[in-house]
Amino acid sequence: MNEWPSGWSQDDRGVSRTRYPQSPPSTPTAVLPQTPTGPRQPRRPQLAPSRRWPRRLLRTVAVVVVLLLIAAIGGSWYFNRYVNARLERVPALIDYPGRPANTRGETWLVVGSDNREGLSSAERRALRTGDALGHRADTMILLHFPGGGGQPTLVSLPRDSYVNIPAHIDENGRRHSAHKNKLNAAFSLGGPQLLARTVEQATDLRLDHYMEIGFGGFVSVVDAIGGVELCLDEAIKDRKSGADLPAGCQRLSGGQALSFVRSRDFDPRADLARIENQQKFLRALGAELSTLRNPFQGKQVLDASLAALTVDESTRAWDLFSLFRQLRRLAAGDGVTMSMPVADTSYRRAVGSTVLWDEDKSEELLDRLRNNLPVPVPDEG
Repeated sequence: MNEWPSGWSQDDRGVSRTRYPQSPPSTPTAVLPQTPTGPRQPRRPQLAPSRRWPRRLLRTVAVVVVLLLIAAIGGSWYFNRYVNARLERVPALIDYPGRPANTRGETWLVVGSDNREGLSSAERRALRTGDALGHRADTMILLHFPGGGGQPTLVSLPRDSYVNIPAHIDENGRRHSAHKNKLNAAFSLGGPQLLARTVEQATDLRLDHYMEIGFGGFVSVVDAIGGVELCLDEAIKDRKSGADLPAGCQRLSGGQALSFVRSRDFDPRADLARIENQQKFLRALGAELSTLRNPFQGKQVLDASLAALTVDESTRAWDLFSLFRQLRRLAAGDGVTMSMPVADTSYRRAVGSTVLWDEDKSEELLDRLRNNLPVPVPDEG
């Protein structure tokens, strides 16, 4: 019988512990260990091998974090190289005497041209793009992104704006003196470079980036997204652009979207009505891009965009990523979308009917952009 004397116990490890005996054994059979008279000092336990796992785990986590950082840096490098290798670039932004000074924030000139490259004859007929020679700028938009997290501002420039075209030398080497004309004439006369310089001098706002997209590229990008959901208050039927869209919400294909942003003959306001449609479409496009979750579709949209875009020589992948983020903000209503304030939509000059900017209101707007100040939401009334 392994009975323990009164006052003795056995712990979970089978090691006996002594206590002050309640009554001494009558006939001890063994020499008992001496009970200490002072406070018992706790025995320092040995660290079992299994208790060392946190240190090994920390080392493992550190290694994994380093590997993830390397992968992220490598992925960023690959993405940057992939995008930069596929972008078409033009020397749109150059220095010249009297060029506006740099300001805080970032300003883009986004141009939609009637470039028909990549479209077959059948596609041109189906999209009603015509076969006109040369390139014209149908859409011109200033996008300003202030520094410090301020709200982005989108300002549409009417293509018939009556502005001063700077002196320039055309592609045939002929010199042209400065003269007044419609804004989109600058693109026809001297391409992106003369257009960018004209916009800079008309606004006294330095451009940081230039981006252009043609008819075919526009259609391919919209189709790669899977179409754009758009809600119309009224039906639109425009014979020249081919737009035939009912009222209500609907998903537009690339061809339908192109006819929508080009339509202007359905409304007596002509180009100003088209500007409103273009702004509405950009907000809808930004909303579609915000919902992309499929990485394979994202790759298709990226490739279609890279094939469609022409940018200035300094624009890189991360600049486009920044532009994408700001467009998402505008689509979510976090920003200001407006047109250049206009005083006269039928200002008759030798070059035809033009659009005259409101001098005071346009200068107030541009001054805010130059100084990186918030732009108030325009009064729709």
